Amino acid sequence: MATYNLLFLPGDGIGQEVMREVEKIADWTQKAGIASFEIERGLVGGAAYDAHGKAISDSDMALASASDAVIFGAVGGPKWDNVPYDVRPEAGLLRLRKDLGLFANLRPAICYPALADASSLKREIVEGLDIMIVRELTGGVYFGEPKQIIDLGNGQKRGIDTQVYDTYEIERIGRVAFELARKRNNKVTSSEKRNVMKSGVLWNEVITALHKREFADVTLEHQLADALGMQLVRWPKQFDVIVTDNLFGDMLSDVASMLTGSLGMLPSASLGETDPKTGKRKSMYEPVHGSAPDIAGKGLANPIAMIASFAMALRYSFGLGDAADRIEKAIADVLDAGLRTADIRGDAKETISTSQMGDAILAQLQKAG
Repeated sequence: MATYNLLFLPGDGIGQEVMREVEKIADWTQKAGIASFEIERGLVGGAAYDAHGKAISDSDMALASASDAVIFGAVGGPKWDNVPYDVRPEAGLLRLRKDLGLFANLRPAICYPALADASSLKREIVEGLDIMIVRELTGGVYFGEPKQIIDLGNGQKRGIDTQVYDTYEIERIGRVAFELARKRNNKVTSSEKRNVMKSGVLWNEVITALHKREFADVTLEHQLADALGMQLVRWPKQFDVIVTDNLFGDMLSDVASMLTGSLGMLPSASLGETDPKTGKRKSMYEPVHGSAPDIAGKGLANPIAMIASFAMALRYSFGLGDAADRIEKAIADVLDAGLRTADIRGDAKETISTSQMGDAILAQLQKAG
């Protein structure tokens, strides 16, 4: 049984609660003889700011770099609204992505049949939905320079954010999308705003050239980001793999999340380049939902996205696809049995707590053997 090093960074708000449920599943993985985990724990976000005055300490960054995978909860909350911009809780997440080189963000949007009625859209629109959004994560407007606010005098200021992409950044994220599509339904939709943004023109050109050169067997289509947002609500099952930049990927994946019924249902993986010598890659796994400070500590949080993120770690970092399938099936079985947390209540008469949902998924895993 192989042993892997994990770094748990629960962060703030409900991050602490949902991470506890992942620990149950990691323990099951070891008892089932699938894999053994050496687990370190660190601070990120507001918790790190309170302890160290920064959103993540250098020592915890070193642990992240040395780990086989980082399991991340959530950061932020009104408590830290007035801290300096460069040490705000979200800065810890951005540093992890940047310093670890996690350029590829995979965000699956799957609508379990049992939750089709929990979506704000009609059942026939979302039932059976299974799409993958591939978001470029270390470039674009979130990291581009200059990024500043300039005082123009006379009570006027100017805010500047820079959208910038180089060819190699677009090629490598495009390659991830095309390779994923080959294992799915062999279709990629590339999205940008080439009608008004020069970076979008380059994005379109590079993706088109990459497709022609290396992935002509995959169906490729292009859609403007605003039109794609509309199509996600109109008929989402037309899509297989969507590849887009940092900004549009952030927004479109949140749109896709509500197709599934709740932000609490969506996991994600952030991946770096594969080391040609070791075959390993830096990676971080996190739920798409935020820290939800309004429900933190109340046992109301849905841990499914966090548990599904751990399943993605098994699949993409450790090659344990069978174990990931078992976890995902356990989640589906629990939902089929009618168990619901508050966010996916729908017409259910009763809801269960965060820990009860984790226990139910664990029990299903144990039952399946």
